[in-house]
Amino acid sequence: MVRKPSMGRQKIEIKRIEQEDSRQVTFSKRRAGLFKKASELCILCGAQTSIIVFSPAGKVFSFVHPSVEAVVDRYLSGSPAAVVAGGNVSLIDAHRGVNQRELTRQHTELVHQFEAEKKKGEQQQQLKKANEQNVPWWEGPIENLGLHELERLQHHLDQLKTRVTNRADEIMSRAPFFPQMNAMNSIGMPDHHYETKPNPNNPAMVPRAYGFGYGGYAGYTDRNMTGGFY
Repeated sequence: MVRKPSMGRQKIEIKRIEQEDSRQVTFSKRRAGLFKKASELCILCGAQTSIIVFSPAGKVFSFVHPSVEAVVDRYLSGSPAAVVAGGNVSLIDAHRGVNQRELTRQHTELVHQFEAEKKKGEQQQQLKKANEQNVPWWEGPIENLGLHELERLQHHLDQLKTRVTNRADEIMSRAPFFPQMNAMNSIGMPDHHYETKPNPNNPAMVPRAYGFGYGGYAGYTDRNMTGGFY
């Protein structure tokens, strides 16, 4: 069986990306890769590097080793960098490089935090806009919510469910147990007394009475035959 030749890794055509979102994603990935390669070059070869990149949105990103001043001065003057015995970069420049890398890392983290806060603010604006349109907060859009926002929303929904259940139980506990009897007492039943006697010729007719301390009803248990109020 003849195996088909592998297509291998396809070459990507280098041209401007027209779609704005795809262009921004590609810039972020390629920028990180560029800085990583520059860092490896500095570590492996001891190269002095300065990279400044402006994004399509106008944001600036940089990677420098050991410092901007050292790289620019060396480029403008055309003189070699100061070295010590053994051919190593001067301690001052090395110290500057460490500080610059730390500042670059902090800057990157701040940019990520800013982007996260910006996204969070946009989501809150969407919820606020939904509230202004008289839409309940639990029916607001959730398509753009992140995991943290979804967990908070679920927590609030659980709290609302518990409150509704407790309120329903409270209302049910206050409901009258004998609504018909209370209605009879509220309209004031006349206090009439009817004398009823069992039929000696019919032992199945047994007198019964309901009182509960409110006045009540008396009669006989015999199919549909009953007595009167007392």
